[in-house]
Amino acid sequence: MARLLIIEDHPLFREALESAIRAALADAEMREATSIDMAVDLLSSPARFDLILLDLATPGTTGLSGVIRVRKAAPRTPILVVSAHQDPGLVAHVLALGVSGYISKSTSKLQLADAIKAVLSGDVHVEAGSLGTGTRRASLPARDLLKRLHELTPQQLRVLDLIRCGLQNKQIAYELGICETTVKVHVSEILRKLRVMSRTKAIVEMEKVDFVNLISGPRASGADELMTAGTTAAREAPRA
Repeated sequence: MARLLIIEDHPLFREALESAIRAALADAEMREATSIDMAVDLLSSPARFDLILLDLATPGTTGLSGVIRVRKAAPRTPILVVSAHQDPGLVAHVLALGVSGYISKSTSKLQLADAIKAVLSGDVHVEAGSLGTGTRRASLPARDLLKRLHELTPQQLRVLDLIRCGLQNKQIAYELGICETTVKVHVSEILRKLRVMSRTKAIVEMEKVDFVNLISGPRASGADELMTAGTTAAREAPRA
């Protein structure tokens, strides 16, 4: 029996995803997380998952940092991103982070079920045409920055997100339940790995992977747009 984790904060989207999962795997066991923090906690538990379905805009994430946090928490578990964001460059960058698929929230339930089956079988799934014919590089995060973010530990990524939210070391220590000295060590390592000299510069770097700068088209909205149309394509997956 397959075990799947749905990381999605919108209740109607979660219901639609659950319905698609049932269409693909009638006996699947499902767990839900409404934030990246909750997802990381579940992924840190003894329970193991066969597939993770992730909404990029789930609370607790700054742009692509949420994907990286989930990837680090479950390095061997395939991730299928189900997102309203469909900019071709964004799709390409997410796939470069090691996810196993990227599909639109506007796709049909049947096609999403097919995507789930494909990823579980070891394929990488992308909708036909979703990568486009070119990339608007000016609006996308630098690959070098994504590589540097990948070098951060899960705890350092969490600290970095809290820095971006404007929290000081004492507040971060309280949020994470650690001592302030440990936070200072994390901050020093974050600055070193990001190759910046200050917290402000780190925040500026993180802005490069915010959705405002990642996408060039309008953001889809509304639960009624979920599961209505789409096209499927699959290719061989790189293994984590």
